[in-house]
Amino acid sequence: MLIATHSGKFHADDVWGVTVLDLLFPGSELVRTRDPDRIAMADFAVDVGDVWDPATGRFDHHQKGFAGARASGVVYASAGLVWREHGARCVARVAEQHTGQVLTPAQAQDMAYAIDGDVVQYLDMADTGAARSAPGGYGLSAVISGFNPNWLDEERTGTPEAMEALRLQQFRRAMDFMADILVNQVKYRVGGLLAVERVRGGARLEGGRLLYLDHAGLPWTGIVRNEMPEVLFVLSYSPSEQRHLLHVVPAAPESFVARKDLPAAWAGLRGEALAQVTGVPDAVFCHNARFIAAAISYEGALRMAQLALAE
Repeated sequence: MLIATHSGKFHADDVWGVTVLDLLFPGSELVRTRDPDRIAMADFAVDVGDVWDPATGRFDHHQKGFAGARASGVVYASAGLVWREHGARCVARVAEQHTGQVLTPAQAQDMAYAIDGDVVQYLDMADTGAARSAPGGYGLSAVISGFNPNWLDEERTGTPEAMEALRLQQFRRAMDFMADILVNQVKYRVGGLLAVERVRGGARLEGGRLLYLDHAGLPWTGIVRNEMPEVLFVLSYSPSEQRHLLHVVPAAPESFVARKDLPAAWAGLRGEALAQVTGVPDAVFCHNARFIAAAISYEGALRMAQLALAE
């Protein structure tokens, strides 16, 4: 496959679009050009060519009269146009390659929609001038822009040909960075999907007020908050740290307010100091903000949970 995008300075929307196609069609050739004949020869044209026609692989948004927008009103740039057409297939391929999971078409499409909402639309907003609604100066669009050579690089390279070669090199570096972000987005969501039943099946202890999970890495917060109103604390085991963790349950999304805090007397204590206060010999620490504590043994962490519930 031949993928064409424009030469000169690049932006996050063209980098994302080319990266998606490169993941779907590994080994594709990339050409950065504004030559109409070379663009016409390409299988895909991203952010160049003045045509939006997914059937022929054309994903530009600069043409006069372009009015493509999401249902939310966020106008498409090239990142969104490519993702709208190929996002679900890209998600499915990445999920299988990096997690070994074969997603159903519906699962892949749901994840593609979520990634559009969390990432892709902000790349489009930055590119189309609605950046005030996008993340700040170190949002993803700004980070990708920083891969472009600057005027100091141009003075050192000397010739337009050398400068364009450097831009191509930097574009590929930006693609590698963007691919990592995309892969991580998919892995995170596949992990969440697979974790649901394990979290729902966790043991309910202490009259249902304590949930036990056999792996501390399970993404449990949303499930517990939405489906288990009686759970006040979560007890989990961390295989990598070989200790048990006691977590509070956030009362609302993006909130540091918990359904119930850990005891104030534990705040900021570690080791022997925490052991003396709790009576748990293998107590490890309690965060100063009282949202997490730890003990080595299950019995020790369970005792700490019982003390926290009783207070």
